[in-house]
Amino acid sequence: MGNPKAFLTVPRKEAGYRPLHERIADFSEVEQTLNTSDRKLQASRCMDCGVPFCHWACPLGNRPPEFQDAMYKGKWETAYKILSRTNDFPEFTGRICPALCEKSCVLKLSMDAPVTIREDEAAVIEAAFREGYVRPQRYERNGKKVAVIGSGPAGMAAANQLNRRGYEVTVFEKLEYVGGLLRFGIPNFKLSKSVIDRRIAVMEAEGVAFKVNTDIDVTHLPEGFDAYCICTGTPQARDLDIPGRNLKGIHLAMEMLAQQNRALAGQTFSDDERITAKGKHVLVIGGGDTGSDCIGTSNRQQALSVTQIEIMPKPPVGYNPATPWPQWPQVLKTSSSHEEGCTRRWSLSSTRFIGKNGRVCGVEVEEVEWIPSPDGGRPTMRPTGKKETLKADLVLLAMGFLKPKQPEFPDNVFVAGDAATGASLVVRCIAGGRKAAADIDSYLSAR
Repeated sequence: MGNPKAFLTVPRKEAGYRPLHERIADFSEVEQTLNTSDRKLQASRCMDCGVPFCHWACPLGNRPPEFQDAMYKGKWETAYKILSRTNDFPEFTGRICPALCEKSCVLKLSMDAPVTIREDEAAVIEAAFREGYVRPQRYERNGKKVAVIGSGPAGMAAANQLNRRGYEVTVFEKLEYVGGLLRFGIPNFKLSKSVIDRRIAVMEAEGVAFKVNTDIDVTHLPEGFDAYCICTGTPQARDLDIPGRNLKGIHLAMEMLAQQNRALAGQTFSDDERITAKGKHVLVIGGGDTGSDCIGTSNRQQALSVTQIEIMPKPPVGYNPATPWPQWPQVLKTSSSHEEGCTRRWSLSSTRFIGKNGRVCGVEVEEVEWIPSPDGGRPTMRPTGKKETLKADLVLLAMGFLKPKQPEFPDNVFVAGDAATGASLVVRCIAGGRKAAADIDSYLSAR
């Protein structure tokens, strides 16, 4: 703890976003960075708590007090080494993690100004790449082979850890690029795909083999491997089976987001194939992060208007007594995409799609009430009968994903990430991939 009074004298300072009028004109990353001097000052705010709740809250068990102390002292390589012991890909989590660590920071409790842990993490790894601290290593091989099915964050983490343990690792990806959710589910304005490519190049130099355009049936796994790690994510999105679903102009959110990322990568689509919000009134059904990504994408595609509806009630603003510190606070979240232009509404259930000449032109919605459960369980939804029609030329369904049902696998097959838990956070997927790698190592070492 280089400066024991910094938390009293240095205010929290975030890098913030690029100017709104500028960022909605492109798909470059919206988040800015602080200069090195300011970044070190922010790291100095860490109090090195006797009980580091930030460490407790992080699914990876990152150690913010240690790496931020090194940052403050200018020991960037040391900070990188500390961070990389627990996190394979700080360049991903430093950009897109909701920062569970910050919500459990003692400064969040005492003054609602936690240490900027996520941004500090991103600064450490960017300095490491810039200064050449990230160098491909060669690992002694143990003669055993492992196949990883799926190249999302869980698959990449499992592959990275297994490779470092000496296994010959092959990652199979059914799509044309490596990255899974990182590549196709997250917009470029949150995560530039060059960041993924940079990490893949390091992993390939260290010996990991990636095979794209290779769709593996998990019930007929390829032969020649001692163990397998299934990291196929949650491919099935939750749909909305109401009258009018067959109308044109209604799409699952990932159809639009993945296509936009492919277009930015240079792929072309015909007018009939292209899903675009340009000149349209867009309705996003679903209030989570995927819905937020649809809003940002729609605004960049020059939508006339964007409305987001959510069936659940509006969360409390600022503080929720039901989720006290150091728990993750279930409060209203306003993303950079929301700031760019969006009407948000809650407690609305969609009852039917309305069409004209085979295309959607509106959605009938009904206001609902949520009745608390006497036993503290899930509340009960009650329709109120108050209906209205929302204008919509493009409807994007962002209502989450169904947890996949896995078959019964042999003992040498392990499941990690969203494929095991259902849809979750990237940071939890990385943690799941790391655990699966450790379990595979224990299993094969005992044979």
